[in-house]
Amino acid sequence: MHEVNQIYYQEVDSVMEQVKRVIIGKEECVRKAMAAILASGHILIDDIPGVGKTTLALAFSNAMALESKRIQFTPDVMPSDILGFSMYQKQTGNFVYQPGAVMCNLFLGDEINRTSPKTQSALLEVMEENSVTVDGITRSVPDPFIVIATENPAGSIGTQMLPESQLDRFMLCMTMGYPDLEDEIAIAKGKGNGISVDAVEAVISAKELINIRNEVEEVFIHDKVYRYLCTLVQATRENSYIELGISPRGTIALTRMAKAMAFLGKRNYVIPEDVAGIFMDVSAHRILLNAKARAGHISVRDVLEQVLEQIKMPAAKK
Repeated sequence: MHEVNQIYYQEVDSVMEQVKRVIIGKEECVRKAMAAILASGHILIDDIPGVGKTTLALAFSNAMALESKRIQFTPDVMPSDILGFSMYQKQTGNFVYQPGAVMCNLFLGDEINRTSPKTQSALLEVMEENSVTVDGITRSVPDPFIVIATENPAGSIGTQMLPESQLDRFMLCMTMGYPDLEDEIAIAKGKGNGISVDAVEAVISAKELINIRNEVEEVFIHDKVYRYLCTLVQATRENSYIELGISPRGTIALTRMAKAMAFLGKRNYVIPEDVAGIFMDVSAHRILLNAKARAGHISVRDVLEQVLEQIKMPAAKK
């Protein structure tokens, strides 16, 4: 079994501590976002305005010394704003590529469901391919490349939800929610003791993040845990309330997230609880309920909790 350098555990803890300086009372959100980043995934934050979605993304960018760019999506944002474009240069008589916003380490797309489907598709294609193609020339995006997109809940004015095939590109979909009373009081007293996101200190570099990701990839999963994970996935495809179950891409996402959660638990092996603990966040946006579920007012969360209860967790831990 692969032994992990203890320094990597310390570095990841330092990143999360920096982020928590400006994100009050949302330790679990910070932990899940960190896991998705370690698992080389992209994050979708679906929540109401004003709960700290953008702050969370910028804090991670600063803590890991990543080059970040941000676009506030509106209906008039074009695919060329994302991908870049070629501009004719009179002096040389050639077309010169002008990089788009995705040519960075961490791309923050604010309110992705306020822009056109064509622009959404352009971003989602980059997320899948890790490259940009303009005028027939393909260019790789920087490594690491992370997309953190935010969206407002269904029904918000001027929004159009992403189709299931595009939602599937996000490894994790989470909500931050309102703070509880004590955290709200702390925010009211001083917005995190007066600390702004600009004060978040870089504790690791992009190169160090790549090294840590390589360590996460080596985390061991026993065959019994693999079978448990895949049985959960299969159960979503056979459930009587689900029209569209988890795709094979979702299986890979769940596997990588389980490894990352084990790593955050300072283990070099996955236990079943790692899988169960992240199952909801990895799966909820990949599930499409059928008419029977909608008629019975049964939510995605209800169905996934039912799946977790039905599938027996294996006893083997290593």
